[in-house]
Parts: sequence; structure tokens; C-alpha cells
Amino acid sequence: MSAKEVGEKMVAFCKKGANLDSINTLYHDEVESIEAAEAPGMERHTKGIDGVRKKNQWWMDNHEVHESEIEGPFPHGDDRFCVIFRYDVTHKPSSERWKMEEVGLFTLKDDKVIKEEFFYAMG
Repeated sequence: MSAKEVGEKMVAFCKKGANLDSINTLYHDEVESIEAAEAPGMERHTKGIDGVRKKNQWWMDNHEVHESEIEGPFPHGDDRFCVIFRYDVTHKPSSERWKMEEVGLFTLKDDKVIKEEFFYAMG
């Protein structure tokens, strides 16, 4: 599959709120995930499919998503693409609500996501 095809499948999953299905279907077992910053209780750098699943579950358990907008994919060659994510969320433990925007850069190996990197403003 091309980067565009993988990206289109990921965006379709995410628009349905099926992020974990996206991970289970499109991610390499040796995936690496890098956040722009470390979140409380989570590492900034995660390796392996189980770690990425755990990170995704943490996000779902700790945030209520009121609205989401996913834009893309924006392919770059055969092995990379970006997606823009916009969310209106409430952090469940603190009840703090905010809007966030992030860019995900996804790198492929063997038609699977081997690396995801997230870029967003802090503070």
C-alpha cells in the first residue's frame, strides 16, 4: 500500500473514533511513538505495539472527546504522511476542558506504521 492509501485508512478509522482499530490494523509490531511532551503518567517515547495500545487506552480512559476533526492524509513520498487532528476534549480527572490541535507524522515500513511522531504547541 502507498502512504496515501495507509493514511486514508487511518483517517477513516479515526473519523469513526476507532483509533484502536487503526493501531491493530495498520501498525507494525515494532512501532515507535514519540510525543512532543511527556504527559503525566505516560512516557514521551513508547516502543512496541503493546505500548502504543496502552498509550491509546490511557488517552481514551482519561479524556472525553466532545468534537474531533481529522484532516488529511498529506503524503510525502512512498513512506510518510501527515494528518492534522483537532479535538475539543475534557480531561476527566481534572474536569478541565480545552481545544487542541496536533500534527501526526507517520512513517511506514512494509506497508505498516513503524513510527508516529506528534507535534503540538505546549502551554
